[in-house]
Formats: sequence, C-alpha cells, structure tokens
Amino acid sequence: MRLKGRNIAIVGVGPGLGSAVVYMALREGAAVYAFARSAEFLERLKAEYSKYGVLHVSPKDFSRLEEAERAREEVRRVFPELHGLVVTAGCYTSQPVEELGEAELEDMLNKNLKAHIYAVRAFLPLMGRGSSIVLISSVGGAYKAWPRHVAYVAAKAATARAAEALAAELLERGIRVNAVAPGGMAKDFQPGRSYTVALGAPQAPPEEVAKVVIWLLTDEASWVTGAVIPADGGRRLL
Repeated sequence: MRLKGRNIAIVGVGPGLGSAVVYMALREGAAVYAFARSAEFLERLKAEYSKYGVLHVSPKDFSRLEEAERAREEVRRVFPELHGLVVTAGCYTSQPVEELGEAELEDMLNKNLKAHIYAVRAFLPLMGRGSSIVLISSVGGAYKAWPRHVAYVAAKAATARAAEALAAELLERGIRVNAVAPGGMAKDFQPGRSYTVALGAPQAPPEEVAKVVIWLLTDEASWVTGAVIPADGGRRLL
C-alpha cells in the first residue's frame, strides 16, 4: 500500500479518470477527499467507493476561486495536512475556429486551466515538503497541435506549462508538480474490471492513465518534478 497514511485531494472527479484515481488511491491506503460539480454524482461515488477506504466528498466548482478556498477549509477540518493533490477537472470541444464561440472558449479555459491553478493555490497552505501535485494535460496541446481543437489544445498546453512553472516555483519547498498527458480516454471506469486495449487505440481505459497518476503520488517518483508525461499508448506518434 504505497499511499498508506497519506491524505489526497482529488479535484474534478468524473466517471472516467477521476473515479479511477479515487479507487486506486483508496486501494493504495490513502484517505481521499473528492470534489466534483455534481452532488448527485458524488453521493453515488461515496456509496460505492467507501468500502475501499476513507472517502470524503464535496460538490465544488474549482473554476471559481472562492469555491476552491471554501474547499480548502473543508479539507482542513478533516485532514491536518495534505500529502497529494490531483486535478482531473477538464472538458472537451472540437470545432473549426470560425465556429468557436465565447462560451466554448470560456468553458475550456475554466475547466482545463483555471480549475487546476485555483486548486493548487487553494490547497498549497496544507502541503509541505514531500507532497506531490499532479495536473492533467493532454497529448493534444502538450505534444500535438490537433486541428479543429484550438480552444482545447490551447488550454491543455497552458496546463502543461503551468505544471512546469509551478514545479520550478515550489522546488525549494520540496513539493513536486507534474502533469500527465493522455491521448483520449473512455469514461466508463468500473472498479476491478478486466480490460484489453491495443497500443495506439484512440481511447485508453482510464485505469492506464490513473496508474501513472498514482505512481507520481508515491515515493517511487520522488525524483520526478516538472515533467509532462504522455500516457497515450503511443497515440502522439501516429
């Protein structure tokens, strides 16, 4: 149990990667505080996943700084400190730039960039030397310029660079910051299932990306910071 005795906050949990990270963190011994926009989804998550370990949940919109700060105070009342933070918040859109509207661009920036930065800003006072922060970028942005995805690519590229900048800023404090860059994921995680997907497939099982996230939270990755790690099954090579 590589995360035994550690407290982990996971922001932007959904039915795919976020749920997989919650599940794996609990199975590795962590106590988890999970955040999502939907209270209904979080109620189902807690009912299903609490059997694996200590799980707290709270509905919050981390694209708003005041909600991120309220989330910190909720966590502070339960955990004296945080050892890890994972931000899986995000959304996706695809259209040519001529069809890109103001609402779509704002949504991409709010969920794929602002939520990550506000989460780090909010929870940093609870984190000390040896803590680990993991943001979720994308191969589309960090490694590839996908056409017809300008808003998504711009936001995910910014998140990758933000992880590097935060790693440099927090280096002297002994806090590691990394990003994981998937190349497309399914949103159908189920605890304990078996699956087989060939390398290069456009949709990864969220478990495959979650395994990289969990590794970055452990002491096995204690010398890794400022990295943007592709977890795409080679999709960026195609």
